[in-house]
Amino acid sequence: MTDSFRTPLPAAPRLRPFAHDPARWDRERSRALHAEQIAHETGAPIEAGEPYLVHERTEWGWIAWTVPDDGGTPEQPHRIGILPPSATRADRLAMRWLARRQAGRFALHTRIPGSLSYCATVVAVIACIAAFHAIAHGVPLGIAVPAGLLAPLLADRLPGWLDARAGRRVRMAEGVPATGYLQRLAAWHTCLLRAAAGSDRHELRRSAEAGRNLLWDAAGLLRTQDTRTVSGDLIARERLMLQLAHEAARIIECSASEDGADDAVQTRVPRGPMGSYPPRPQPMMSPASHPAPGTSLVRGNLPVPGLIPRPVVRNPDVYLIFAHEAYYPGPGAEEINTTVVAADSLLHSRVCQPDGARIHDLLTYGREPGEIVPLATLTHELRGGADWPAVGDGERVTTDLLDLVRLGYCDALSLGLSGVARALVCAGPYIRVRVYDAAARDFIDYGPAERATVLAEVDAALADLVAEQGFWPGDGLLAPIARPS
Repeated sequence: MTDSFRTPLPAAPRLRPFAHDPARWDRERSRALHAEQIAHETGAPIEAGEPYLVHERTEWGWIAWTVPDDGGTPEQPHRIGILPPSATRADRLAMRWLARRQAGRFALHTRIPGSLSYCATVVAVIACIAAFHAIAHGVPLGIAVPAGLLAPLLADRLPGWLDARAGRRVRMAEGVPATGYLQRLAAWHTCLLRAAAGSDRHELRRSAEAGRNLLWDAAGLLRTQDTRTVSGDLIARERLMLQLAHEAARIIECSASEDGADDAVQTRVPRGPMGSYPPRPQPMMSPASHPAPGTSLVRGNLPVPGLIPRPVVRNPDVYLIFAHEAYYPGPGAEEINTTVVAADSLLHSRVCQPDGARIHDLLTYGREPGEIVPLATLTHELRGGADWPAVGDGERVTTDLLDLVRLGYCDALSLGLSGVARALVCAGPYIRVRVYDAAARDFIDYGPAERATVLAEVDAALADLVAEQGFWPGDGLLAPIARPS
């Protein structure tokens, strides 16, 4: 039992071709369409080669965009290259070489297979002239002719050799899953870079540096393995990048208030530098805004520990929702990046045990019937993740659950959430997610209310499925952990 679902919340910051210079994209698109028209008229085999790419260089690397046939704007890059965090001059030269404009080629004849590059053709003409000139000045024929023939061949093969050499200095990702993940991560990092460029705060520069390291590490994982194998590591890095963006937004807000105070008293309190990685995110709701005893709670949003006693009663009619690396169930299918399973699926024999049974015990006690509990809510209950080692390996368990779903060993609700909705599900019940809107040059704030909206819509989609047929958690389930009465 699977289904697709999309929340109407706005998408997370997304890379667009030449977002800072739309006129540049219009020029590149016109050039690409013109080159494609010429290739079609001359009979060049463009279908057999790589699609026409438009390269956009950035501070952290470059993006290769394809030009759609209808002349529109591509939604996802064809290739993304990442520079090392401490890039040398040789690294940047390698990036400039790899992000160069594609060399033009032409076919010899419509009936003759193959094509020649314009550069090799020019070298061949120059080599012929040089060979005749050398023979006229006494150079032996056995030397001048082979040199004239080898010159265009070397000119045609040399770019490929230089591509291989330059590719060792950078990390590149291709394919829909890999570029889709790096596109999200690079968009958050771009927000950090803009925040650091518009401020003199040392903390923002450190956040941008940490984001650069996360981007480089993620590119390394994607270069050697597929997204499904390293989904746990990729999600961990995306969460850290979200924490960096959240912390940067908080620092900018604090800086604005401090600047207003400085205008009044002409004083400034110095702040210490941040570490290489962000601190654990803190709740942004005051104690007065927490639910009071007796108030109803939206599914998945928990009260502050200690304010409302939770009854120690097991309720197996609970669901777990967790985010994971995106995948596509079939050709032309929508992206799946979040999954909902029944709590009893954690007791499946194919799930890492006893970790799954311990998480099941934590998930099913003190819940409302039919409650949808995000994995981030469990992290919030476990002191922000500090107590996860005592419970089990949550990342491995969710990876096993995703394998169960994809193999059809249990029922699930497969979701394709937008970027902001996915970030809210990955965040704690009281964490706020801020997205920088480049057009408005301001931050958009999403908090517990928007998170509750996402969970409510997931609940509605789940209710429709459960009304038709109950969720099947799988066969061969283990017995839950027994608690003393």
